[in-house]
Amino acid sequence: MPRLRLATRASALALVQSRLAADAIRAAHPDVEIELVEVSTRGDRDQATPLSAMGGEGVFVAAVRDAVREGRADAAVHSLKDMPTMPVLGLVIAAMLERADPRDAFVGRGGRRLRDLAAGARVGTSATRRAAILRAMRPDLEIVEIRGNVDTRLAKVERGEYDGTVLAAAGLLRLGRLGEATEIYEAHEFLPSPGQGVIAIECRTDDAATRALIEAADHAPTRLAATTERAVLAALGAGCELGVGAYAQREDDLIALRAMLAPGDGMGAPIFGDATGRIADAEELGHGLAERLKVALEGGIA
Repeated sequence: MPRLRLATRASALALVQSRLAADAIRAAHPDVEIELVEVSTRGDRDQATPLSAMGGEGVFVAAVRDAVREGRADAAVHSLKDMPTMPVLGLVIAAMLERADPRDAFVGRGGRRLRDLAAGARVGTSATRRAAILRAMRPDLEIVEIRGNVDTRLAKVERGEYDGTVLAAAGLLRLGRLGEATEIYEAHEFLPSPGQGVIAIECRTDDAATRALIEAADHAPTRLAATTERAVLAALGAGCELGVGAYAQREDDLIALRAMLAPGDGMGAPIFGDATGRIADAEELGHGLAERLKVALEGGIA
């Protein structure tokens, strides 16, 4: 009987996602025995320091990857949106599971929607992208840093520390808490993080047996969309601190991409753009749109 050890963060959402990954692998290989290996990451341990000061969402990925590289696990399960786009020597994303809801959701205290909040209300987010969009929607609000997992953030809103927060709808759905959202925004308007809603499974490039097990769970339409979206981020460089949103959809034999850039401090107005191209040129499409948006942002073109 084949055995597979999956490294995962220890948060409630990460464990749910890792069980979904295990289920997807078992669907193709019913006889595989799967063990979850819980890993503590710096991003989970340090709930005070802003993510931007720790290197962005990548702080949730490094320790889980180390478990694979050091042989403590055979593969790692990640939220794709947390993964830097720079390739890592010796590792490969062997599967992207079918995407869940890519949209962002607003959770307001007392059931309030964003438009219901009084001027000066505090809305928490740790994402530059979300901060820029929120300020464009409601410039009269106070957009402030919030840290913690989904349950922690929702508790902070409930206690009145914040008047609302924005979270990924997929995370709320997977935790059975989507019903607490007071608004869910359309993806083409409130652009999600590249790859949002996608669970990725990563393994060592030279581990052919593990790779074969995992690749059976890959969802080709999801990989196409996510690859196109992440190409926008990749074109901006590994050290990009801009707010980046992207959403791609297949339309017959074409791929349609909408993307946005916002200043790194989240204070300036975001710049939006659209592009459509052949599926075979998906990555080039993302790179090209990123360059256009960067030029527009640097030139102050709205």
